[in-house]
Parts: sequence; structure tokens; C-alpha cells
Amino acid sequence: MEKIENMEISEKSFNLPVHASYDSDVDYYVYSRIQGLGYDHMIPLAYTNWRDEVMSWKESCYIHAGLNNAPTFRVKGPDAIKFLSKVSVNSFEKFSVGGIKHCIMCNEKGLIMTHGVLLRLAEDEFEGFFLAPYAAYKFYSGNYNATGEFIQNQTIFQVAGPRSLETLEFATGECLHDIRFARFRMSKILGFDVRVLRIGMAGTLAYEIHCDSQYAQMIYDHIVQSGQTFGIKKLGFWAYQLSHTEDGFPQGFMHFPYPWNEDKKLLEFMHMQEFSSPLAGSMGTDPKLRYRSPIEVGWTSTIKFDHDFIGREALEKEMQNPRRVMVTLVWNVDDILDVVASQFQKGDHYLPMTECHFGQEQGHGVLYADQVLKYGKLIGISSGRNYSYYYRQMLSLCSIDTEYCELGTEVTVLWGNPGERQKEIKATVSRFPYLNENRNERLDVSTIVCQYNLK
Repeated sequence: MEKIENMEISEKSFNLPVHASYDSDVDYYVYSRIQGLGYDHMIPLAYTNWRDEVMSWKESCYIHAGLNNAPTFRVKGPDAIKFLSKVSVNSFEKFSVGGIKHCIMCNEKGLIMTHGVLLRLAEDEFEGFFLAPYAAYKFYSGNYNATGEFIQNQTIFQVAGPRSLETLEFATGECLHDIRFARFRMSKILGFDVRVLRIGMAGTLAYEIHCDSQYAQMIYDHIVQSGQTFGIKKLGFWAYQLSHTEDGFPQGFMHFPYPWNEDKKLLEFMHMQEFSSPLAGSMGTDPKLRYRSPIEVGWTSTIKFDHDFIGREALEKEMQNPRRVMVTLVWNVDDILDVVASQFQKGDHYLPMTECHFGQEQGHGVLYADQVLKYGKLIGISSGRNYSYYYRQMLSLCSIDTEYCELGTEVTVLWGNPGERQKEIKATVSRFPYLNENRNERLDVSTIVCQYNLK
């Protein structure tokens, strides 16, 4: 009864989302938000433990509800494609109904202003996730024969791992083998309409379930129950934070900041004077040193110059002679242990190093980024440092000068804030993405036994 009473207090204090059922077996829930996005939620730091949970998308499957309330913006009308083409680096020539795009929007300098998932619901109707508020700002400041609206009543569940398809086929009661990568279609769970997408951040086989928030808890519980045979795990905040670096998905607010403060009209649209988070690491506190272009983070293949879009001129110029590309860095174990040992020695210690890159300063999440050096010269930016329990390696993503991107190249990561004790940590350039087995985009699901045969 004590736990229930405490939870009732939390619900009143933090406006707990109703997307995933409260788990009375979990003692600690953490509150997370992204200021100004309306993206806030409470989620357990871990349901079992983070090591157990991070293995789920390699060995079994997980369900995650932490992306709610996802900023969702729908555009509908004759000029919908015209608008999206103007603000996106993506081509829309071959974007059919039922398709999914990783949509990237830049400013005139070719720097990433936002990125997220875009669905084509109908010939003239599109729905974007995490593209707002920037997409909404650009839509409302233009003159388009279309309507734009924020969607408030939709819940997203991520279901990922090698047993995720089987889990969802049990939950829906139908064969879902026909859903190809980057496609979606409708289905039902417990009689309620759901949208099933084959996409996700796990790197391995992954899906999303979109449903009406009114029925979210029942659908979540049913998926959990359906996945028991397949070893489903509930994914907590800590494990989710550990996924993007290992799996090869650079992410805003994790690996790089958006240059929103450079656009004062955008800040006015968001009713904010400044959009910022504490910055830490040897890159220092100037956010301009951390902004990235889609070329620098490995999204070159997504950029298409078959249409006019914001930032095209800058990206065309960069594409002709790219300065940096994305790689994974594997950090030297002995140097990491030296950082840990300093915490037990007298005098100034090195900046503490936890398993995960996220931290807290002044009540806010911290965005870390470190200088990458060669012969004392700055050659790249390292961010998203995480410990991979699966590979037993400390990894980070690095936008590195092209002349040093060859696999096996030895570089140095400068660990620690400017003005404090710093440590040069040896690192080796490695593959990107680092998790390269059974990638979702390449996996042939015909090798998986269909749980239900359609007649």
C-alpha cells in the first residue's frame, strides 16, 4: 500500500504518462524531459538491471515506452510534399504510401536542425515524429496550401530484438512477415487499431507500435504477456541510453546539440529566450563547436540533390570535399582504469567515468563531447561515450577528419573539462555502426517461423 500511495503522489506531482502500466515491483522511477518539446515522462531507471536489459535486443526482445510523449506533427493537403521537400534533405520521388523515411532538416549552413521519423499516411498526408517544433515552425512561417497540427493522443512502443516479430505476431494474432524494413501497415491488438512499423533504434530486428493513448496500457500489458515465451524484457531509461552509440544511431541531445539558439524566430515560436543544456567534456562550453552536418554523422546517403531545400548549397559544397565522416572509437582499457583509479587517490582526480554518457549538472541532463587528437592536433569530436556490455568495450561515436578515418588508426581522446585535470586516452578507429550482426535493414525475416499463417 505504501508504494501505491507514493505513486499517487508522483502522479500528481509529475503528471505521469499513462502509456505503460506502473510496475509495482520497481522502486525507482526517474523523471526525464527535453525542455520546450513537451517531451517528458517517468520511467524506471531499470526494470531488472541495465546489463540484463541491454542484452535483450541481441538475444530476445524488449518493449520500451520512454519515447512518449513524442512530439508528433501531421501535415495534410496539396502542398504537403512541397513543404517537406523545401525543409528536408530527403528526396520524395519514390516515397509511397505506407513508407517511412529518416527525415533530416538543416539550416542554411547545412547543420542539422532536427531529424526523426516521417510516415506517408496517404497521398497528401504525412506524420513526423521528433521533427517538431522545428518542422511546425517552418510550416507556420510559410505559405502552404495544407494544414499542420500537433497530434496529442498517440502512444509509441518500441519492440525490438530477434524475437520481436514473433512477439508481435502473438500479440496481434496475425502474420506480420509482409512488413518490409522502413514500411508500416495497420493491425489490431485486443481489437484496437494499431500501426505496426518495421523500424527502430536497436540495430537488430525492430518494430514500433503506434496506438491510441486511451488504450495504451492495455496494449502494453498484452505485448508483455505475448512476449513471455520469447524472453521479452521491459527496457528502462539506462539501457535505452546505452543503445544509440553501440547500434550506430547518432542522436540529437545525446551526440550533438541543435543550433536552435542561432534562429531567434524559432526561439520566439517556442516561447523561449534560450534553448540549452549544460555542456561538459574537453570540447568546452561553446555549442558552435559541437554542431554537426548530416555528412559528419554518417547520413550522406540520405541527402539527395534532386530538389531545392534549405541548406542545399552548403551541403553540396561539403559533399565535394567532406571534412569529416563518422566512425566508432574503441577506448583503451588501461587508460580507462587509470581514470577510475584516480577517484581513490589523494589530490585532483579525473572527471568520473560511468558506464553511460548521461549525467546531471544544475538539475539538467549534460551533453558530453571530447576532443579527438592526433599528434596534438584536433581531428574530431567524440560524443555518446558508452560502455558496451555486449562487446565489453568502451565506445563513442566520432566525427573525424577524413584523413584519419581508416580502420585501426590510433588516436587520442582528451578526457576531462577544460581547466581541470585531463587524461589522454588512447582509442582506435573502428567500424560504424559497431553492432553489425543481423542488422534490421538487411535481415530476411523469412528465416523466422511465422506464428500465424494467413489463409
